[in-house]
Amino acid sequence: MGDGAPLSLHTKGLRFSARQYGDPDAPVVLCLHGFPDTPSTFRHQVGPLADAGHRVITPTLRGYEPSSQPTDGDHTLLTLAADVVGWLDHLGVERAHLIGHDWGAAIVGLAAARFPDRVDTVASLAIPALPRIPTAVRRVPKQLLLSWYMSFFQLPVVPERALAAGGGRLIRRLWRTWSPGYELSAEEWRGLRAQFDQPGVVTSALAYYRQNATPPILLGLRSTPATERAEVAAPMLFLHGSDDGCMDRRMFDHTIDEGDHPGGVRRIELAGAGHFLHLERPDEVNAALLDHLRR
Repeated sequence: MGDGAPLSLHTKGLRFSARQYGDPDAPVVLCLHGFPDTPSTFRHQVGPLADAGHRVITPTLRGYEPSSQPTDGDHTLLTLAADVVGWLDHLGVERAHLIGHDWGAAIVGLAAARFPDRVDTVASLAIPALPRIPTAVRRVPKQLLLSWYMSFFQLPVVPERALAAGGGRLIRRLWRTWSPGYELSAEEWRGLRAQFDQPGVVTSALAYYRQNATPPILLGLRSTPATERAEVAAPMLFLHGSDDGCMDRRMFDHTIDEGDHPGGVRRIELAGAGHFLHLERPDEVNAALLDHLRR
């Protein structure tokens, strides 16, 4: 499928670079990356999705390049979800299928809840339903240990320096911890470094945590639009690995409620897979995604 065709998406005065694959007149599938990652994380998915008759678009998230860094610093999840709608408006597309990994998964889940008339299906990779996370954390206290980096990222200045130190040593550590069975290639590492070496990207990436994943939010002591209960009308798929070093698999036991999903919900756990399951086990992930889209 190659590198895809370059695409520029615009909303709220910001410009987001993207790549698109497949028939430009086909139904749209948006694939949203997470942290610490780039849109190329979906390189194993874009070909099969396009071959199945979809126009696949992989945007760069807000703040992950200078052209999409807002002057007001707003990286709240509701604003990030609104970016999805802004992209669809820019494309002249009424509805789309949404696939997200990590922060991208959090975004597509909220977009599906808040803008149901714009979403056909939604797939969340490695992240459970946000509104029920505080309850799940209380039942799976180990998650607080796994999420140590979220608390660390709340500190001023120090996290910025840590992410830049040692040639990105902390980013490598997160990848190794979250997906113990996956080894970043030299090419993948160069792409990650290039993404995070851009001006302002580290600060924006940390803003996701500082605005949406503070300890009071994670523990349910502070409510946000992203943590409010809301039905997801679109059919939803939760796909995760059993050996995820970022998100304990038991979190999904306490966050998926059929009552929240009138359009239907499924959960698929891949034994032995880690956080970056779409890179570790692309064939299985692609089969699950294609089956989900056909439904």
